Parts: sequence; structure tokens; C-alpha cells
Amino acid sequence: MSDLKTKPTDQDVESFLNAIEDEQKRADCFELLELMTDITGEPPKMWGKSMVGFGSYHYKYDSGREGDWFLTGFSPRKQNLSIYIMTGFDKYEEIMSRLGKYKTGSSCLYVKKLADIDTEQLKLLVKKSEEVIRKRYS
Repeated sequence: MSDLKTKPTDQDVESFLNAIEDEQKRADCFELLELMTDITGEPPKMWGKSMVGFGSYHYKYDSGREGDWFLTGFSPRKQNLSIYIMTGFDKYEEIMSRLGKYKTGSSCLYVKKLADIDTEQLKLLVKKSEEVIRKRYS
């Protein structure tokens, strides 16, 4: 079984965010930084070269695969901001219906800019997901 390649690093989060060329994306990332720090009570940490994560948990699947991952986080990708909601979105239909303009993957919320979504709904989504993960893996 291979090890997970994405792990926490000692890279400075603020330096990483300050290096984002797009002014709007940089501002959105600093807003996400504050939002996620407030909700989780955890300091931000770089995971790999481009993901900012908050807190961590240890998971173990029935298959035997296990590892550590962040509770929630984000990454400033070229096309979108990727916001990581580790529980996925199936249980949050009401929140998602009020969120705004976005796309999703299994645990990724993709937005062009924070102005496209209701940040109060995003806060609720992050909070609910973080609570589920903490409870499930404590």
C-alpha cells in the first residue's frame, strides 16, 4: 500500500498566500484563512505545496488503508478556489440550495470567487462538516 503523498509541511502559509498573483484570489484566500481559523480554532498549515489545511484527523478504512488529513481547507487553483468539505455535500441540500454559484466534486467545492457565494452559508457548511469529522474520528 502506498503512502499518501500530501502531508503537512513547514512552508509558511502567509508567504504562500502573498505569492498569489491574482489580487482577488489572494484576498479571497485570506478571507478563507480567517473564516476557517475562526470556525475550527486550529492554526493553518500547508499540506503539500498548495493546500492550506486546518486541524487533522486520522482515518482508517475497512480495506486497511489509513492516513492523516485536514478537517477542512482550501487551495487557490488556476481555474477556481477549491474548498475542501471532507464530509461531501449529500447531507447539506438546504445549505447548498442557498450557497450561490459553485461546482462540486466528491469533497471539493469549486468557486471562481467568494463573491459568487453566500459566505454565511459557507461558514455553516464548514462548521457542520468539521463537527461531523471531529465526532466520527475522535
